[in-house]
Amino acid sequence: MDTAAPRPAAQHPARPAPGEPELDAAVVGAGFAGLYQLYRLRRLGLRTRVFEACGDIGGTWYRNRYPGARCDIESAAYSYSFSPELDQEWEWSERYAAQPEILRYLHHVADRFDLRRDITLGTRVDRAVYDEARHIWRLTTDTGEAVTARFVVLATGCMSAVKEPDVPGADTFAGRTLHTADWPHEGADLAGRRVAVIGTGCSAVQLIPVLAEQAAALTVFQRTPVYALPAHNRPLTAAETAELKARYPEYRAAQRRSRGGTLVEPPTGSALKADEAERTAAYEAGWNSGLLSGLLRTYTDILTDRAANETAAEHIRAKIRAIVADPATAEALSPRTYPFGTKRPCLDSGYYAAYNRPHVRLVDLARTPLTRITPGGIRTAEGEHPADAIVFATGFDALTGSQLAVDIVGKDGVTLREKWAGGPRNHLGLLSAGFPNLFTVLGPLSPSVLSNAVFSIEQHVEWITDCIAHLRGAGLTEIDATPEAEDRWCAHVAETAAATLYPDTASWYTGANVPGKPRVFLAYAGGADRYREACEASARDGYRGFALSAAAPH
Repeated sequence: MDTAAPRPAAQHPARPAPGEPELDAAVVGAGFAGLYQLYRLRRLGLRTRVFEACGDIGGTWYRNRYPGARCDIESAAYSYSFSPELDQEWEWSERYAAQPEILRYLHHVADRFDLRRDITLGTRVDRAVYDEARHIWRLTTDTGEAVTARFVVLATGCMSAVKEPDVPGADTFAGRTLHTADWPHEGADLAGRRVAVIGTGCSAVQLIPVLAEQAAALTVFQRTPVYALPAHNRPLTAAETAELKARYPEYRAAQRRSRGGTLVEPPTGSALKADEAERTAAYEAGWNSGLLSGLLRTYTDILTDRAANETAAEHIRAKIRAIVADPATAEALSPRTYPFGTKRPCLDSGYYAAYNRPHVRLVDLARTPLTRITPGGIRTAEGEHPADAIVFATGFDALTGSQLAVDIVGKDGVTLREKWAGGPRNHLGLLSAGFPNLFTVLGPLSPSVLSNAVFSIEQHVEWITDCIAHLRGAGLTEIDATPEAEDRWCAHVAETAAATLYPDTASWYTGANVPGKPRVFLAYAGGADRYREACEASARDGYRGFALSAAAPH
């Protein structure tokens, strides 16, 4: 943790030394990861520049501004921990902050630490080519700019490559089309309209209750039902905020020791060994906790044993039946084809209750498949559903999509897309062999989406920063993952996932939502605590698993 008081960034030389790249480091993306990476590298005195494709900073929280968007990790945890001063001066208004508040927080961070002067907005990095002789990356952007950098950090986000709708006839629709991941900044007035929503993932679960209050008619087209747990969101009281600030140092320390960046008591017993009354009480406590992991982590075998998982799944289905008045709708909303937790659970702020409104209808595409979009609406096997507007909540090409969107060419002219043709390969989720000095924050084969994202971002950024400082201090110019270490890490990630129920479910965790994407479990399921230990052990041992070298003089 960086506990030093904020200080002005080091003054960078106006020009690099002869033979040196223009930048010490280029960072791609200006969300939570990119901002913190810039802060840390500037404190090393490095010439660092951030390239951001969007028109402003914020990353996920700049683009995902659909009505109802908010974090599903408590605000106190879903925030930077590197500055105690920042912890004390910022006050969260709600238990789960909404998108506008999170974006304001990121703007505050950028201004407080004077980050904007090194961020180039509206500029997408299209291509990156490695110069093996000089140990530098040559970047080109969509604005035609070319720049060289010793190190490149991909802070592009694990949920930023939008999965475009693959529905026949989408381009024929005469009404308005919207996507939850690219909502218009000026908003969208859907009051009094007939609105259709395609998809029922976490974005849709947040959006649908809001649309249900606005639309004259709302039709939800569900491919696969989700498990949604109540958020119990509410404003934070002044007393709660004061108490939080008083214990922030201890809270942050506990966070860093935790399995996933949230403070939930680890389970100790088996669901199958508990009697029914005890199990029901535990599930009730988890349901009422308002935490994403509250019910998931009640017992040790929820994610490893199908019979144990079914006890939790049925508890949730019973809750759905109790909330949703129409039995047929309740049953359609009840997941039965995959174990609880093997697709990302959602937090519910009125999602199930929205289906009790007379103007809200669920169309179960498992029973009546969608055939095409027409100029006037959406046609399924049972007929046409008229609509004035269609909202696509079709998700993302998760974890790998944002990296593969850049044409990255490593050693021997091999592209990252070629290297990852059978699925992502890297060591510790940080560097892919054959692509030296190219670091990834929150990428595949790290805890990423199975943890609190901001918590894992900080761990990655700090490791990368310490690594670059080590290289520079030792007069080295290149770090690359060794193929042997990469093989071992990929095998370990796969073996760890195989011990759970995750890989058996077709989900974006496994790439199954994107046609043609390799089916690989994309995250490290061993826990962020074990992952942190592995990263720290490598660094302590002289960056074991990586090859370090210096470029020949030019």
